[in-house]
Amino acid sequence: MLSELLDAARADKVLWVPDLREQFLKDPDARPVKLRLILHDGSRRDFPCAVPRWQGEEEHAFAADFLHACVYNCLAACSGQELRLYFDLSDQELLALYEGLDDVFQVGGQPRHGYGKVVNIADRIAKSRGGRAFRFAKEDIASYVPLPEGAAEIAVPLDEKLRALEKAASALTLCGVDVGGTDIKLAASLGEKLICTKEYDWNPAAYATAEEIMGPILLLTRLMRACLAAEHALLPVSVIAALDAALEKDAPDGLIREAVEEAEDCLGAEIDVLDGVGLSFPDVVISDRILGGETPKTDGMRRNEALDYETEFAKLAGLKEALLALCREGGRVRITNDGNMAAFTAAMELSEGGGGEALCRGVVAHSLGTDLGTGWLTPEGKIPALPMEMHDLILDLGSHHSRTFPPADLRSTRNENSGLPGARRYMGQAAAYRLAWKKNCVLMDGFTAESGDILTVPTEPADLRKPCLEHLMQRAEAGDEDACAVFREIGESLAAVTREMQFLLRPEADTRFLFGRFVKRPGVFALLKEGFCGSIPWIDLIPSDEGLANTPLMRALAAMPSVTVAQFGQAVGSIYFAVT
Repeated sequence: MLSELLDAARADKVLWVPDLREQFLKDPDARPVKLRLILHDGSRRDFPCAVPRWQGEEEHAFAADFLHACVYNCLAACSGQELRLYFDLSDQELLALYEGLDDVFQVGGQPRHGYGKVVNIADRIAKSRGGRAFRFAKEDIASYVPLPEGAAEIAVPLDEKLRALEKAASALTLCGVDVGGTDIKLAASLGEKLICTKEYDWNPAAYATAEEIMGPILLLTRLMRACLAAEHALLPVSVIAALDAALEKDAPDGLIREAVEEAEDCLGAEIDVLDGVGLSFPDVVISDRILGGETPKTDGMRRNEALDYETEFAKLAGLKEALLALCREGGRVRITNDGNMAAFTAAMELSEGGGGEALCRGVVAHSLGTDLGTGWLTPEGKIPALPMEMHDLILDLGSHHSRTFPPADLRSTRNENSGLPGARRYMGQAAAYRLAWKKNCVLMDGFTAESGDILTVPTEPADLRKPCLEHLMQRAEAGDEDACAVFREIGESLAAVTREMQFLLRPEADTRFLFGRFVKRPGVFALLKEGFCGSIPWIDLIPSDEGLANTPLMRALAAMPSVTVAQFGQAVGSIYFAVT
């Protein structure tokens, strides 16, 4: 069995981890292993596994890669303080694999890389809660006792809870912020009136300090606050004109700052109108605190040798307090991961659109743009306190040639943050670039630069990432078969993520809502859905577009001529999230 799989991997074919797991679990000759994860809150989860028998070093390495991927994916999705492996302790080969886990995942070591990235996140979460550092443990499989089934929680129906949030927001002045890898989108509301939106391009991976990342977010929130205050106060025409200019997409930072400061000077105490801010951030967020620190967005901070990364990254946990300072007394700030915001936003719109039956199973959503964000709102209306770093999952143990390129190379399947073949290189804009080059490199003409042996889509002197993705989407909608194949394959990869998420988290929802730039073009979404549903037809993929606009603020967004729900939906959802 393993020899055939290795032949496929050498031929650069994809070998999905969910397929391998099913194959190995059915193999009567494979060695059974149970993984028991103790989460940071003390709860426990079990995951079945089976390690195939091997012959020779190459097969041994493949079997080890499989076990490491299973362990890594458990921690990337759930994190925890301990992972206990149940297996036959008399099996010396399995025992050797277990004893190597501390080295592979660099438990107790610093700085960590590769597989150790998930241990970094586990230890940061533990530190924030006063818990213990992560560790592995073992026990003989003969002593394994399955965990009892958890009792279902009885709660107020989710649609009722969400309609109550909409009513609460209708009496407040709020700002929603959707932070992405290439842009920040904001929306501001006064009751049920959507006052303004703002799009701001940025490249956080190039920033060397936490202040450089938080600075634009705070400045743009101040801009929204000034525009909201201007609804209540009389301002000189010149100040209003300056605020309007600052709302333009390509307004430079200096112009935005001048407009904000001028408005704040004119308004004085009248600037104090903001009741709350909801913010979506592309990293692990637990209890309104940014705790992950292993995404490409903080790569500039990681590379800044003048600073201690742990100390600098910890400053991002203070974003909530910095935003609270922009709110009036009694104001509120709520922060969550961008994927969770997508799920919350979809649920809000379903609650207003008569989707109560669908909400009984909770909501799972993805934001697909620069990266893949994944979110989950349970049937009880809770966002689980889990990392759910689905963009980092190891999905493919094949494609060996594509692994040989360095992570910075657009042809590589290896994530830039971990160096491992992770999910973000199979979906999102990085996947579009990689697959376009692989299908037909002519598709990338004019959008690449080569430095040494590394091929990239450059960000300087002009940032070509968004234009390149737009070009590929245009080609797909125009019927270019190679471009169409790119987006079908991304849909297939999204299906692989969905299957792994089902295994790791077991959400009940049988739909997946999709937000982001990949959704704004109907032809591209149709290709994604074709690839997705071809792999898992029992789950429906739904675009978060104007058809999902049911709340007053989302209907107002859909009526705006220059923006789309697919692009700004999470910014509006963030407004409602502010009152949770």
